[in-house]
Amino acid sequence: MNKPTTDSSQDSPFHAGELQIQARTGSLESVAAFARQAIRNFMPDQHRAFFQQLPFLVVGSVDQNGSPWASIVPGKPGFIQSDTPTTLEIAASPLFGDPLSENLLPGKPLGLLGIDITTRRRNRVNVTVASKSTEGFSAQVDQSFGNCPQYIQKRSVDFVRDAGKSGSNDQMTRLQSLDTAARDLITAADTFFVASYAIPRDQPTTEGVDVSHRGGQPGFVKVEGDTLTIPDYPGNYLFNTLGNFTVNPKAGLIFTDFNTGDVLQLTGSVEILWEHDPVVQAFQGAERAWRFKLDHAIRISNALPFRSILEEFSANTLLTGSWQQAEMALAAEAQRDAWRPFAVTRIQDESEVIRSFYLEPTDGHGLPSFEAGQHLTLRAQIQTSSAAVIRNYTVSSAPGESYYRISVKREPDGVMSNHLHQSLKTGDIIEIRAPRGDFFLDPAEHRPAVLLAAGVGITPMMAMAQHVANQGVLTRHTRELTILHASQSIEQRAFADQLSQLELYSGGKLRYLSYISGSDGRINTEVLKSRLALDDYDFMLCGPAAFIQAMYDSLQELGVSDSRIYAEAFGPSSLTRRPEPGVIIEQQLDEADDALVHFTVSDVEQRWNKGDATLLELAEMHGLTPAYGCRSGSCGSCAATLVSGNVTYRTTPSAQRDPDQVLICCAVPAKDSATLKIAL
Repeated sequence: MNKPTTDSSQDSPFHAGELQIQARTGSLESVAAFARQAIRNFMPDQHRAFFQQLPFLVVGSVDQNGSPWASIVPGKPGFIQSDTPTTLEIAASPLFGDPLSENLLPGKPLGLLGIDITTRRRNRVNVTVASKSTEGFSAQVDQSFGNCPQYIQKRSVDFVRDAGKSGSNDQMTRLQSLDTAARDLITAADTFFVASYAIPRDQPTTEGVDVSHRGGQPGFVKVEGDTLTIPDYPGNYLFNTLGNFTVNPKAGLIFTDFNTGDVLQLTGSVEILWEHDPVVQAFQGAERAWRFKLDHAIRISNALPFRSILEEFSANTLLTGSWQQAEMALAAEAQRDAWRPFAVTRIQDESEVIRSFYLEPTDGHGLPSFEAGQHLTLRAQIQTSSAAVIRNYTVSSAPGESYYRISVKREPDGVMSNHLHQSLKTGDIIEIRAPRGDFFLDPAEHRPAVLLAAGVGITPMMAMAQHVANQGVLTRHTRELTILHASQSIEQRAFADQLSQLELYSGGKLRYLSYISGSDGRINTEVLKSRLALDDYDFMLCGPAAFIQAMYDSLQELGVSDSRIYAEAFGPSSLTRRPEPGVIIEQQLDEADDALVHFTVSDVEQRWNKGDATLLELAEMHGLTPAYGCRSGSCGSCAATLVSGNVTYRTTPSAQRDPDQVLICCAVPAKDSATLKIAL
């Protein structure tokens, strides 16, 4: 991106590679609107003043062989001057041994990044070299724009010698391969800078050099031999760097050791890993990634005249993961359908009837990915039961934590809930299968959502609200949520403080409304009419079956379409929906008059007659303990593989399942299936 743009210009300042990724991510229109307002062919006074107080400048350049390099040019504040909005004078020379010295030629493009790591501010400017001297160089401004402070760690800057003097033990080493010291420096880094460029070919006015900042938790750059893998987090969606990679897959990187002043400069080729790559999906906070293959490198010892101490990680950085976590998540993903041991690491009362249990894996693997609102399956041995008891519980923690949190209401006749409340203690081990389910919220959606909950139905809403808030920090888009929670009493209400804090934290994007309604505990049509402005909402419902049905009916009365209402209920009852005209309803086959049911894994056979029990109940009669949650086809926990034959459903299931799966909780043999085989 190197095209000068004024506020009145309607032309795009982006080249084909940048536009391609903007289109891929759906940000083309929003970025175009931003560009018309924020990308200029001059430096505003605020930017000019900002650059003049910096202690170093980051520079991207290209050598005579077409290799890009990222460089750091240090200087005492004031070494950068801007006499006019379109010129810059830099009174400093490149570091000893830095290829930038040879790349500073009149007429050559440069990418400049001004970054103040003491305040986390940064601004970009792309320039053309005007002149070079022994004192420094001057440049003509082509393009100027601001950048957000995401992933910039706050650091001190303390000079240990004059900026223009070389260190007493300066040493430049050329590397064709990364040695141990180089790998250690990269692995420990929480910051680096990357230079890239588009060759001026098809669009010479829009193609040029860029240099950008990358930050993360220490270890966010994975080193495998001479190959680095870097997660690409949500940013400003201009895609200057990745856009350049698309049309010219080359990069220059610079890593710094802020304790010693050493710098490591790398140049090489790159490959983009897109959003559906398993590596990307396993890395918390990543939307894409890219691999860098080293061509050659330069290490300069004691190069920087200042030292820097980490004071504070960016809030965005703290929401991202590491490669160790990603590898654990990939290993866990391979065991998604397996029972795994989890330890109870913390127990906390949320109300007088709801208690939270924090669960962490003990097998050395991480947590499989999940969506906010999904439920996990728990299995425990209980003294009052001869067989293991299996139940589903919604995860009340947001994705991205090192634990699952479930928040369980104590039910008078609940075998599992009473066991959890009365017997389970910190350190105990229980078995868990990974979260699943169709009830979850997309935080990237721009349509506002209303979360309606009663009692313990607040648990998925807590996860959704926290996830939306977290994603708001990462992506700068916070989906608008209105959360209405009905409780029988203040003493029974859970998560009120946490949701109120999220309301403040989100700047009003999340609204939390609590209703105490005595024994009824309901929200009625009048409440919905008074609290919700006219808008196109998604509605998420969770709570007792009667509450969900009442809310669904109220929303239908208010004109909300069936397709905008999503519900989660555990228990024997399912939601009775009224689809819009024209929606095709799945037609169920007739039940068989009789059939032979064969559970192939356990080698159990049973003759079945019309009107007999469901396949789940039949399995339980024979001592089998398949997982289930709802007995109405709404959660999907009971999905089993169909080997042969066909089934029909007594309750039309709403949970998604694979083509070769059946939901045994509400399935029975279908007509003309003389023999039905299920992998159970």
